[in-house]
Amino acid sequence: MKTSLDLKEIDILRGFPDLTPIYRESHDSKQIKVFNREIEDCRNYLSANRREFYKILMITGGDGIFTLGLNKYHIDKPTIIFIHPNEIISWQKTSGESAGYYLLFKRDFIHHNPVLKATIERLPLFNEKGKSVICIDENDLPGFIRLWESMYNEQANQFGHEAILAYMQLLMIDSARMSKFPIPESTGEEYDHIHRFFELLEKEMSGINYTNPIRLRTALEFADCLKLHPNYLNRVLKKRTGQNVSTHIKGRLLDECKALLLQTTWTLEQISYAVGFSDQPNFNFFFKKNTGFTPNEFRKTT
Repeated sequence: MKTSLDLKEIDILRGFPDLTPIYRESHDSKQIKVFNREIEDCRNYLSANRREFYKILMITGGDGIFTLGLNKYHIDKPTIIFIHPNEIISWQKTSGESAGYYLLFKRDFIHHNPVLKATIERLPLFNEKGKSVICIDENDLPGFIRLWESMYNEQANQFGHEAILAYMQLLMIDSARMSKFPIPESTGEEYDHIHRFFELLEKEMSGINYTNPIRLRTALEFADCLKLHPNYLNRVLKKRTGQNVSTHIKGRLLDECKALLLQTTWTLEQISYAVGFSDQPNFNFFFKKNTGFTPNEFRKTT
């Protein structure tokens, strides 16, 4: 059962014709995990926060529209996608049953595996947006499926971790060899505004420090910085994500507050100042109102 302490909670939105979650994917304590899209898949999602993991996605069934930054792709044939943790992405399924696989591996996993780190740095897959989406030839598809099946099945074996690592590097090399990069479309003006808003929101939140507190906290401040009317920005975000500017800011701020409480030894006074509160009681009230726990309770029980 999910509780308000559950950091894996999926917030349901109403951005597309079907329910659209902002999908904060995670995969327990494992450094790397493989999923079957027929069993574990999300119909639609928008992932706007920085993530702690890289993702490789192979779509073999279920057509849809995928956006990577400001590039839009109509996926209607076997495709493999390499997603860097910092990218803003979305997926809207349009037809068919989901099929394929996806793999998540944490940032730290790279640093503990120098061969993988060298492969990622040498190949453009994660680092050049124009080379992150690759069409798979029908003749090559069976080989890719065998690779993914092997990785998926190895999870249950004693030395599966090492085997998956080897298969993953082979997958990246084979993908880079193909070099069949579809030409993306522009996402359009509205999505450009959404992308710039989330980019600015992420920049603000990721730069938080108790010696340099957050600068932008209100919908009006974000709209001014983007040179947009606040009503227009609200309308666009509500249309595309189901939530207004203030709700997005509050949700992202809460995520950062939780991370600071769990991952730092900062005092509550330092955290409250860093996230823009004039005093700790106001921070305590904000946090408890939105989580059901005081900051101290959250820090001690999580």
